[in-house]
Amino acid sequence: MFRKVRTTLAVVFFLGITALFLDFTGTLHAYLGWMAKFQFLPAVLSSSFIIVAAILLVTLFFGRFYCSVACPLGVMQDGFNFVARKVKKDRFRFVREHRWIRYPLLVIFIVLMVVGLNTIAILIAPYSAYGRIATNLLQPVYLWINNIFAGMAERAESYGFYHVDVWVKSGVSLIVAIATLVVVGFLSLRRGRTWCSNICPVGTVLGLVSRFSLYRPVIDQDKCRNCHKCEHTCKASCIDIENHKIDYSRCVACMDCLSECKFDALRYENTRFRLNPTILAQPSGKGDSPSDASRRTFLATTALVAGAAVVEAQEKKVDGGLAVVQDKQIPSRDLPLKPAGSLSLKNFSAHCTGCQLCVSACPNGVLRPSDKLDSLMQPEMSFERGFCRPECTRCGEVCPTGAIHHVTKEEKTAIHIGFAVVVPDNCVAYSRGVQCGNCARHCPSGAILMVPRDKDADESVLVPSVNADRCIGCGACEYLCPSRPFSAIYVNGRERHVNG
Repeated sequence: MFRKVRTTLAVVFFLGITALFLDFTGTLHAYLGWMAKFQFLPAVLSSSFIIVAAILLVTLFFGRFYCSVACPLGVMQDGFNFVARKVKKDRFRFVREHRWIRYPLLVIFIVLMVVGLNTIAILIAPYSAYGRIATNLLQPVYLWINNIFAGMAERAESYGFYHVDVWVKSGVSLIVAIATLVVVGFLSLRRGRTWCSNICPVGTVLGLVSRFSLYRPVIDQDKCRNCHKCEHTCKASCIDIENHKIDYSRCVACMDCLSECKFDALRYENTRFRLNPTILAQPSGKGDSPSDASRRTFLATTALVAGAAVVEAQEKKVDGGLAVVQDKQIPSRDLPLKPAGSLSLKNFSAHCTGCQLCVSACPNGVLRPSDKLDSLMQPEMSFERGFCRPECTRCGEVCPTGAIHHVTKEEKTAIHIGFAVVVPDNCVAYSRGVQCGNCARHCPSGAILMVPRDKDADESVLVPSVNADRCIGCGACEYLCPSRPFSAIYVNGRERHVNG
């Protein structure tokens, strides 16, 4: 029963968090967004002390329950283990704790986060690691399947589905996601929860707390037959059956050992306030047995915790004369652009874990993971596929870490995240004397005016002039500029965002 309850909750959490990264419509966040905010590291970075305290309290009472239920990377490892057990059962054995790996890695992780080198530290952050896998590997497959249904619906004159672009947002992020999946998958198939026991910083922190957990699996030496079944089943390799001991700092409360023991020698019970052993050993025959009572207690507490492919080839884009239109390229910006609500580059860098939930949620194709070393895999804005619409606040709504604060639509229109800069050599009005004005027509803040290039000439061609104080940095001008491959106008980011 313990195992079934834990497995059910784990599947619900895993599917819910995965759905958040796959969803491109923005409808699921209203129902499932709390699952992302319930992750340990995002809760710490967003100063959600209530959530942090709740996770620590659950760990203090029931062990590393969080690692087996709420952590998507942990549940993914259980999935690998489930597949491996179909090939070979009883794969594990007791392994002593590798303290020389766990605690130095935790110290290095904390130091890197404190000094601002988040881009290195987040490589082993569990929620972010899974987020990159879901965004870079799972979401494209999901979008391809959606496009197949969209093509079928279009032929049936239905608009229940619609086509979305599938593209590689970052080569570096894709490589990191593949590498993470391969490493975690290999370790899971070979050694179970090796990642959780030795590498994961969240697992190490919760392991320190779970050493003192109130409820935990306990081996009854009188009933144990030393069959080693529980030890061979333990994917955390933390059961030492020879000495009848369990390393609770690595135990993830998966309950697999309880279901495998044929002699009822393993119990999940309160180890601080234990009842008389004779009472535990001899059911009265009336009412519930101790195991039933502990099961009922476990179910009640877990209930409380639960409540708190082929894509059609894309046609080439052509203009009216059937000339192939070149794709736009990313310009060189003096400072990167961060979404409204980021406050500043420093604030964004200090809080972002590179989970890329905002990247997968952005409906305009503006956010993509950075390839730069100082902001590796953290999202930044660019306008080759769209612009940041003033009425869209999706990224701030989904961000679980506080890197992007949620702002209203009205507040967003007054936040200046960057300013536009004209490149005369790329502008047709400058280089060819051709009247355009596309940037000025589509600027939502009226920051671009068309002025005579030659003020002394009566019929001088009009060229764009930018009022940097009015520009909010939405990128509409850069995206809609007809110049290829580089726009004649691009947006530079600001070190600190300006309101008003």
